[in-house]
Amino acid sequence: MPEHIVVIGAGLAGGSAVTALREGGHTGPITLLGTEERVPYERPPLSKGYLMGESSFEEAQVHDADWYPKNEVDLRTGTTATGLDLANRTVQTTGGDVTYDKLLLATGASPRHLALADDSGVPTAYLRNVEDSNQIREQFGEGKKIVIIGAGWIGLEVASAARKVGTEVTIFERAAQPLLPVLGPEVAARFAAVHRAHGVDLRLDTEVTAEDLAGADLVVVGIGAIPNTQLAEDAGLDVDHGVLVDATLRTSDPDVYAVGDIANQDHPTLGRVRVEHWDTAIEQAKVVARNLLGAQQDYDRQPYFFTDQYDLGMEYFGRGSGSDRVITRGDLGDGSGTFRAYWVRDGLVVAAMHANDWDASDELRDSVGTDAAQVEDQDG
Repeated sequence: MPEHIVVIGAGLAGGSAVTALREGGHTGPITLLGTEERVPYERPPLSKGYLMGESSFEEAQVHDADWYPKNEVDLRTGTTATGLDLANRTVQTTGGDVTYDKLLLATGASPRHLALADDSGVPTAYLRNVEDSNQIREQFGEGKKIVIIGAGWIGLEVASAARKVGTEVTIFERAAQPLLPVLGPEVAARFAAVHRAHGVDLRLDTEVTAEDLAGADLVVVGIGAIPNTQLAEDAGLDVDHGVLVDATLRTSDPDVYAVGDIANQDHPTLGRVRVEHWDTAIEQAKVVARNLLGAQQDYDRQPYFFTDQYDLGMEYFGRGSGSDRVITRGDLGDGSGTFRAYWVRDGLVVAAMHANDWDASDELRDSVGTDAAQVEDQDG
């Protein structure tokens, strides 16, 4: 009899996994458990097109609601997993127990909260779901003031969306530049320049205070996320800054796998790594579906993400850090021109990105892992 596969977490990773299971030929029962009262959807639009009112929620859905019954996927929205009995292969949920043969954890992450903002008396938002995006968008417009705490990807994308419709935006960031741990000072400075050129009051190397929030219509906190690992930890799975999985995305229990934001993977080339990006959720889901069906495939794809801010569109491939040596090519200017950047460590390109140079995508992806001398030899 075909195995019953249960997926906990009806986000992008979970929705992509059940899709890949059916497309991969699995004929057994599939149960997909999701806390939200919505079908699985992608989250990048929540800080991009959907937030700006340029795309609909339906466009962000992995599938429309009819797809799940048509493909015999038992999608249980509004259902939270409350416990795992690994010995008896049972998931306890708010809707009753569910037994499984194989289990996939795709429980995602939750925004890191900031007591200063929560206790300020000013309406505060953490961008994670559709309702959060709606709450933020309601405060957009001329005469409105938004304070953003944290100049990471979420904070900068919200600022871009808000400024496009004339919202007053102030960003507070403790570091000397936005995105400094990822991009390093030279490239990070370009993002700072872009936002200042578009009228953002960007306060770097600054600790926000309660007084700074007074008078704002909304505070948006974007200071990172925490993987939702409590379920796995309580069940006795190995957890350390995420659910520990091997190269095939299998946990310490041979019948349980994990993907997406919670998976701290023993990556074949990167070592231990946990990646919170849209592309990783989709691509890990494809690989784990094959492995749930009996394959032993390593997930070896390099991380990838993109951002759109004003007239700056960027793609980033690989896993660099702010401490790596950076080689740049093109016109960095105020950050809105066309340029490329390569992060180099121990003589190898470990990451590459472009801004507004969409024809370069394949070339940059292929450059990751190659000898940095090839980049050095390019015309600067």
